[in-house]
Amino acid sequence: MKTYLVTGGAGFIGSNYILQLLSSQESIHVINLDALTYAGNLENLQSVENDPRYEFIHGNICDEPLLKRIFSDHAIDYVVNFAAESHVDRSIEDPEVFLNTNVYGTFQLLNAAKRSWETNGGVFRPGVKFLQISTDEVYGSLGETGLFTETTPLDPHSPYSAAKTSADLFVKAYQDTYGFPANITRCSNNYGPYQFPEKLIPLVINNAIQGKEIPVYGDGKNVRDWLYVSDHCRAIQSVLRNGVPGEVYNIGGNNERRNIEIVNLILQTVKESGHDQSGTHLIRYVTDRKGHDRRYAIDSGKIREHLGWEPLVSFEEGIQKTVDWYLGHAEWMRKVTDGSYQEYYQRMYEGR
Repeated sequence: MKTYLVTGGAGFIGSNYILQLLSSQESIHVINLDALTYAGNLENLQSVENDPRYEFIHGNICDEPLLKRIFSDHAIDYVVNFAAESHVDRSIEDPEVFLNTNVYGTFQLLNAAKRSWETNGGVFRPGVKFLQISTDEVYGSLGETGLFTETTPLDPHSPYSAAKTSADLFVKAYQDTYGFPANITRCSNNYGPYQFPEKLIPLVINNAIQGKEIPVYGDGKNVRDWLYVSDHCRAIQSVLRNGVPGEVYNIGGNNERRNIEIVNLILQTVKESGHDQSGTHLIRYVTDRKGHDRRYAIDSGKIREHLGWEPLVSFEEGIQKTVDWYLGHAEWMRKVTDGSYQEYYQRMYEGR
């Protein structure tokens, strides 16, 4: 039986990963370590909270004694590190939080795993691996053409991407210095169920349902590559089980879209779902984000060729599934968009 330590497992991608993991494998033990900050939500995992294969631990990856205790109490085989502050806008407001969690927390997690897995001779226990979940934002911004590959120089532009880059480099340093068994995955923008509505797609869905204005940064022509979250989770598992230790794998959907195209598609999809208040009249262009990268696009040829992974959900299908999920989970959305979210929303968009 394999034991997984999944950090940040109550967040958007982490919770989807745990649900997929438990639905696809019988003989496993999944430990979810999460600090339950604003975007962490145990309601995402209500369906498995009584599953004997699942265990939740409330805690922070910066807590060295806690990490020591977890690795002492459990024979951890895999660490999948989702734990991170992840929203660029919030990193511009408070960079220090991102430094602490994304860099120092990853460092503590690496140390805890190394202490547990390394033998007296400096050899690591067979079958263990550390998987660092990173982002395409570490590569910076592209021009009108070209794709990020695994060898593209790292060129972060926001405090968030700088913190993720730093964490990636610590993982690489542990690989190069100690022979530490690890992989890094760098994925394009995800969307799907359980995503906190500070991010573009759930924000637009939520506002469209309510007939509220849709804030769009700048001219709306920033380009991102999009991947449905279940396809990302499948890729993570493929790298964890079959990826060559020490390698980086880019994960993308080959779905480049301008932000304004996505907004228009969501508004139309919500309207067709019976919400006549939705429409392009809700769009309001606001002052652009500081240091807003113009275009991201991922070359995922390596993971496709070497590991046989392919995305299964088209963008149009994924948007319909996502809109349907949020329409069917109005109470979930109501709970996560409480007073603290409203205060944040006002700080971000009012007066811009």
